[in-house]
Amino acid sequence: MSYINAESVLPKEMIKEIQKYVNGVNLYIPKLPETNSICSSYKLELYRRNQEIYKRFLQGEKVSKLAEKYYLSDKSVYRILGEMKKK
Repeated sequence: MSYINAESVLPKEMIKEIQKYVNGVNLYIPKLPETNSICSSYKLELYRRNQEIYKRFLQGEKVSKLAEKYYLSDKSVYRILGEMKKK
């Protein structure tokens, strides 16, 4: 990890305010979470799939058929159904 001098990237007023809390120490500032990342879009896709599985189950479709349709094991379908029931 490399360090950047705050004076080269932050306004002087902000540096003075930060110095009131942590004067002369190294400070880590984490990145903002990326909301449009591949990971979050994949999670959304899985959530929608799981919603569809739950909906089909409530409509009477058998677990074994759902597992076959979505290429999952019966155990995975039961896990999804349990998670979706909690929501």
